[in-house]
This record gives sequence, structure tokens and C-alpha cells, in this order.
Amino acid sequence: MLVLKFGGTSVGSVENMINVKNIIKAGGKKVVVLSAMSGTTNALVALSEIIKNGETKEGLTSLETLYKKYVSTIDELFHQSELKQEVGNYIDGVFDFLKDSLNEQFSELVYNQVVSQGELLSTYIFTHYLTQEGLSARLLPALDFMRIDRNKEPDNFYIRQNLNRVIDEMIPAEIYITQGFICLDADGNIANLQRGGSDYTATIIGSVMSADEVQIWTDIDGFHNNDPRFVDNTHAISDLSFDEAAELAYFGAKILHPQTVMPVREFDIPVRLKNTMSPAAYGTLITSEIHGEGIKAIAAKDNITAIKIKSARMLNAHGFLKKVFEIFEKYETAIDMITTSEIAVSLTIDDASNLEGIVEELNKFAIVEVDQNQSIVCLVGHSVIYHQDTHKLFQVLQDVNVRMISYGGSNNNISLLVNTDDKVETLKQVHSYVFE
Repeated sequence: MLVLKFGGTSVGSVENMINVKNIIKAGGKKVVVLSAMSGTTNALVALSEIIKNGETKEGLTSLETLYKKYVSTIDELFHQSELKQEVGNYIDGVFDFLKDSLNEQFSELVYNQVVSQGELLSTYIFTHYLTQEGLSARLLPALDFMRIDRNKEPDNFYIRQNLNRVIDEMIPAEIYITQGFICLDADGNIANLQRGGSDYTATIIGSVMSADEVQIWTDIDGFHNNDPRFVDNTHAISDLSFDEAAELAYFGAKILHPQTVMPVREFDIPVRLKNTMSPAAYGTLITSEIHGEGIKAIAAKDNITAIKIKSARMLNAHGFLKKVFEIFEKYETAIDMITTSEIAVSLTIDDASNLEGIVEELNKFAIVEVDQNQSIVCLVGHSVIYHQDTHKLFQVLQDVNVRMISYGGSNNNISLLVNTDDKVETLKQVHSYVFE
């Protein structure tokens, strides 16, 4: 059994859907996880903001534009009139629901219901397209088995029990199409795994079904050794360990959701990153095996807030850090980087939603300085802190103002904190020193 996930670009046009069909039609059972068609989730998120603001007229205009895109897609994709009518009726029903939502009182549940429609549309359309093309395909509704618990973590027991039950109750098929991203919460309401969560869906399914391999298909041929949007002459990395991939995903490599490798690492299920537009390319294979040492890749994470906490009472005072960490725990805010001196602690967070409350409490016993618009540039590879060439990266200190350095917290990661305005220059300079 294979689990294959295709992103929004991969199903974003008729041409790309045909390409995906050609990729998955080869023999063997598989579960195919689909994102919403490219642009749909952004449009639905914007629509939810329109609902929040009570802008009904703007919402109707937005929906009309999106509706025309779907009508055009099915007109081109389907030649069997009965199937085209069936899919058209489903699309009409979804957009009627979205129109009715414009009159709803905004809430988190309304938001989740609205943004979930993108995946429901893409999977319904694609399953019926495969049927038209003579493939053995069934729609496997994610809301029948995918659930998170009260800690917003996958409820693996529930998922395993219900996924197997749903498949056993269906007419057998070679290809099962399901939705990424969307799920139920512990109360049975529609929720989601956050943006990019379709990758996470795929590896959760892969883990509970003991898949032979999970494949993540996107529009780029695997993890690159730097961000190709900003740096020239990057190349795909053929092999990464689970630890290396997890570090890169967490610290900003957009090709993979940060939590993707967690479900499959325990069961040693390989994850392969492939390019839908170039299926013959090797891509990147992520396993428990280690291939080489030293810096393999560079990634950057934006929207970082740096907080400096200074207090003379910290000097030789036990319990100071405990007091600081308890405040961040209270506000459920994770810390990315941390450095200390005799009288100060500097740390970073990527979620500033509770910043005001955190600073207010820290101010009771320390002087607090906050800098936003920061970026973490992360260098990843097996045992990077021991590799003989790692010192080269520190030449960047003569070119860029580096605010913090995290070195030694992990054998596989060195992180630099810089102003976001300096991020691109930092990526280029470090790439030059390390890879050229």
C-alpha cells in the first residue's frame, strides 16, 4: 500500500489533474490525499474574513469568481454528460452552502466549515474524473475517520479503528481518494490540521495503515539545499534522515509541513518528495538512514519575535529561568531559540498572538525588550557542529548583523537570528561560504 499526497498546484488545472491521473494509474493499491485546487483555500480564507466583517455583497462577488473557475474546470474535464451533471450538482450545492454562510454569525466553526470546502470539492471532482477514465476509484471521506483530540493532536486509535472500518465497508477499489487538511475535533465538529496540513494527513494515514511508502508530490523536485526563490544554483538533496527533514521543515522549508515526518518515523516508513511536473526525477527520500555529514541545507523562518529579558536579580539566582518559562507555558507559546548571559535571557517565538500578556507578566520582574520582523536562518545536516567545514559559515558575521546564534543545542542544526531585511543576503552569503 502506498499513500500519495498531491498539493494544490498538482490539482490546480485540468492539465495537472490529467498528469496526476497518469502518475497514480499504475498497479497496486494506494490512498491518494488531495489538497484544494490552488487558490481555493486562499479564496475561502478571504471569504471567512468577509463573513466576519458582514460584507455580504463582496462575498457574493468573490464566490461568483470562484464558481466560474470550477464550472470551467468540469466543462473541460468531463465528457460524459451524466458524470458532468452529477459533479455540477455537487458544486452547486457547495456554493449554495457558502452563500448561506455569508449570513451566519462568524465563529471558529463557521471558519472551519468554510475553508474545508476546498478539499471536499477537489476530491469529489477528481474521484469522478478517475471513474470516467475507467479507473477503480472510491471517495474516502476524511471526516469519517480523521480526528484530533483535545490537545489538537491526531487521535491515532480513533483514526486506525475508523479508517479500517470505512474501507472494509466500501466496495473494494485500487485507488482511494481522500481529503488532506480537514478533520473532526474531539467534539465531532469540523476542524483542520492548519495550513499545509495535507502532508500531515498523508503520513498519519501512512502510519496507521503501515504503508510501504508515503509520497508527497509538489511542484518542486524535493528538498533543495537552499531556498530557490532567493538563491541561484540550488539543487535537490537526494537523501535526508528523519531528523534532518524535521529540522528543515520546522525552520521554514516550505515543501513540507513541520509535523509531517513525526507519524512515520516511529514505524520507519519512508517519505519520498516528488515533482508532479517531472515524475521521473528522483526527488528526496527521507528515511532513518544517515547519508554523509556536514551542512546539507539552509532554510529560513520568518515572522519571528525576539524577546530580551534582563534583570540584575538573575545574577546567581536559581529559579529565574523557571519563572520565565512558566509564563510562556501559561500562554501556550513555544520558544524556538534561547541564549543566556549572567543578567539576561534572549529568546524567540514564532507566535506573537499572546505577546502582550507575556510581556506584561515579564515586566513585573525584569526589563523587557521586544524586536519583531526577525528571521531564523537554519543550517541543517548530520553532526554539523562537529564537521570540519562548519566554521566557514561564521564568515557571515562580517557581512550581516547576527543577533543570536544557537549552536550545540542539536547536533544537526545551527540557527542564526537576523533582521528579516537581511534574510536574503544571509541566505546568499551562507550559501556561498558553505557550498561554493
